[in-house]
Amino acid sequence: MAIRSLETDYLVVGAGAMGMAFTDALIDHADVHVTMVDRRHAAGGHWQDAYPFVQLHQASLFYGVASTPLGHGEVQQTGPEAGLHERASQPEIQAYYDDVLRRRFVGTGRVTFLGGHEHRTDGSTHLVTSRVSGETVEVHVRRRVVDATYLSPTIPATTPPPFGVADGAHVVPVNDLARLEAAADRYVIVGSGKTATDAIVWLLGHGVVPDRITWVRPRDPWMLNRAVVQPDPVVGFGLVAETMSAAAEAESLDDLFLRLEAAGVMLRVDRDVTPTMAKTPTLGAWELDLLRTIEHVVRRGHVRYVTGREMAFADETIPLAAGTLVVHCAASGLRYPPLVPVWGPDAIRLQTVRVGFPCFCAALAGYVEATRDDDRERNRLCPPNTLPDSTADWALMQARGTVAARTYGAEPDIAAWANGCALNPARVDPSRRDDPAVRAAVARVADVVDRGLARMTELGAASTQNPVGAVGTAAG
Repeated sequence: MAIRSLETDYLVVGAGAMGMAFTDALIDHADVHVTMVDRRHAAGGHWQDAYPFVQLHQASLFYGVASTPLGHGEVQQTGPEAGLHERASQPEIQAYYDDVLRRRFVGTGRVTFLGGHEHRTDGSTHLVTSRVSGETVEVHVRRRVVDATYLSPTIPATTPPPFGVADGAHVVPVNDLARLEAAADRYVIVGSGKTATDAIVWLLGHGVVPDRITWVRPRDPWMLNRAVVQPDPVVGFGLVAETMSAAAEAESLDDLFLRLEAAGVMLRVDRDVTPTMAKTPTLGAWELDLLRTIEHVVRRGHVRYVTGREMAFADETIPLAAGTLVVHCAASGLRYPPLVPVWGPDAIRLQTVRVGFPCFCAALAGYVEATRDDDRERNRLCPPNTLPDSTADWALMQARGTVAARTYGAEPDIAAWANGCALNPARVDPSRRDDPAVRAAVARVADVVDRGLARMTELGAASTQNPVGAVGTAAG
C-alpha cells in the first residue's frame, strides 16, 4: 500500500510547552508552514498526564506562548498567596493550549497538527504513524526538523517508580491520590521535589493530619521563594541583584545559598540540614509552613524496593504498618541530556538559554530562527544552558544565563522583541521605564552583576567538570 506524503517547511516533534512556544514565535515572524507531531492526542505535553491538583509553580504570565497570554495577568486578592500573580491549574493550561492550537495554529492554515502519532526516521526520511489507525505518513521537510522533546520531563504518571515493587505492596503514582476509593491509614510520600511537596500540601489540605504522613526525602531541596519570582520589574531585578550580591560575597556554594536564604530568596524545609538538591522550583511561604509540620522524615538515601510490610534502602529496611499507602513522587522531573548546539546539522534541539523560563527560551529560539539566516550566529545568540540539580549546576545555570542574556540583549531587534514578550521575566513595560523604583532596581543590578557573575562562574566551575561555555557537538 502506498504511503501518503505531505510537505512542510518545519517539522516540529513535540507539542509540549517548548514546541508550542517555538512554533508560535516562528509563524509570527516568518511566512512558513509547520507540521507538529505529538504522540499525545492534544497539545500541552506532560500537562496531559500530570496529577489533577497540580498548578504552575510560576506566575501564569511566564508560561505558554508569546502571542497569547495565559490567564489575565491578575494579582490574587484573597487566599494564602494574596498579592502574588495568579497560577494556572492543569485544566486551565490544557484549555489554553487547546485554544492556541485550534485558533492560532491550525485555524489559520499555518500549522498542521498530527496528534496521536509516533515519529521515526528511516535514514533521511521522516515517518509519522497514527496510534489509532496505524496509517503512516511520510513528511518531506523543506527547511528544518525541530526536536522539542530533548528536555521533555519525566513524571510519575508515565514513569515507573525507580525502585522495586513487590506483589502485595501498596504503591501508587501521585495522580492516584485524587482517585482513592478509601482513605489510607498512613501515607508515605517518596520524593524530594515539587511533586512530593504538592502531594503533602494536598493531603494536609484534605484533612490528613501530619502524623499520618511520612516523607522519604533522599535529598533535601533548596526552593525559590515564590514571592521573588513575579512579573514585576522591581521584583525581577531585585531578585537578580540579591542573587549577584550573594554570589559576590560567597565563600562557597553552601555559603551562597545560605546568603540567599537570609535575603528571602531561597527556602529550605529543615533549618538544621543544608540541602544538596537545587532544582529550585518556587514554593509559597504558606506551603513551607505546612511542610514543616511533617515530623516523620526519612533520610536514608534512595528507596531500593517496597513490599507489603517494609521499605528497603541501601543499608537498612523500615517497617510499613498495615494500611500504609506509598505514593510515588520520585520521577526525576527535569532531564539532563548533554548540552549540544541548539542549531545542529540535522535538527534544531530546543534547550533553555537564559536562567530557567523554558517557554521564553523556546520563543526566543523561534524568533531567532525566523530573523537570522546563519546557524553560527543563531548558536552564538542562543547558547544552550544547563538545568540545575546540584548547587554547582545552579550556579553554572546562573552564569551561563547571564552571559547569554547579555549576548542576545545586545541585538536591538531581539531586545525590542523580548521587552514586548510577557514570557520574559526581565521585561519592563514602557509605562514603567521611568519609574524610580524600577530605575533603582536596575541600578542595583548594574552595580553588582560583574562581580557576582565572576564569582558565580568560579563557584560553579570549581565543582564540576563542565566549565561555562563548553558545549559538545550535536548528536546525530
